[in-house]
Amino acid sequence: MKTINIHDAKTRLSYLLAAVEREGESFLICRYGKPVGELRPAPKLAGKNPLEVHAELAGRILYDPTETADEDEWPEENR
Repeated sequence: MKTINIHDAKTRLSYLLAAVEREGESFLICRYGKPVGELRPAPKLAGKNPLEVHAELAGRILYDPTETADEDEWPEENR
């Protein structure tokens, strides 16, 4: 893993991202010589589409979200 300071990381971000994307390189980003973060390839998702909705997160809406609310149903601070 290569070490780079924050100023260089900010200045060369496009180049660093290309290196991460093409070669799988990782960079340790430091401030005053102390590590503060890493720039590394994202983990592989084993063929899953990250934009798909997971079945365990699916739910039902138990009311009509387009129905207008009466004023007495509004929170007191919004009246």
